[in-house]
Amino acid sequence: MISRSAQPTSKGGPGAVRVLVVEDEPAIATAIQHRMAAEGWQVDVAADGPSGVRAAAELHPDVVVLDVMLPGMDGLEVCRRIQAERPVPVLMLTARDDETDVLVGLGVGADDYMTKPFSMRELVARTKALLRRVERAAQLSETAPPAMTVGDVVIDRAQRRVSRAGRPVHLTPTEFDLLVTLAATPRTVLTREKLLAEVWDWVDASGTRTVDSHVKALRRKLGADLIRTVHGVGYAFEPAE
Repeated sequence: MISRSAQPTSKGGPGAVRVLVVEDEPAIATAIQHRMAAEGWQVDVAADGPSGVRAAAELHPDVVVLDVMLPGMDGLEVCRRIQAERPVPVLMLTARDDETDVLVGLGVGADDYMTKPFSMRELVARTKALLRRVERAAQLSETAPPAMTVGDVVIDRAQRRVSRAGRPVHLTPTEFDLLVTLAATPRTVLTREKLLAEVWDWVDASGTRTVDSHVKALRRKLGADLIRTVHGVGYAFEPAE
């Protein structure tokens, strides 16, 4: 079942941001819908997994807010199918703060996650950050320099493709941006706060675990030797000689 777009406030209009919320708890879905509509965004709600997949294909949202636990099809499979059809930023909602669940979600294409219960203010802030990053990535791709080679890693910023030792590596948009930020200054330690500001466009340190989770996802895909942890500080990109 799909609930059609909530009426945006006067801030909306032609070209307004379109958000798809896939959430089966009516109270949560309605609260998100009303809060985001107040931002001037067009908001559609799907109440189960299959409806979420259909809505994403039909509506082409700019961002998807996706619950992990859904009837009909879980959020991980919904995310996988949405991303296979058309890349789109996905913010996942999970009732459990379990690192394994988070890493699986990031692995199927989610860009960020939040644990229930959450504040609507932070949800909107994180959604805005995702949208800003997509816009910034589109601008950078138009003026991106030729492929950057660091050790045996090749990063094509124009086409947003990565390979290591000649093997293509599929990264989510967030993973790609994180890799570019780290690889731009090899062997330089970047704090979690700096990475949050540059990659996620956050101005506070409330999401440092998000950085840690994405680094683990990068290591799983590219190899554990590429990113060094500096305990209590942050991370450094260590290319192979």
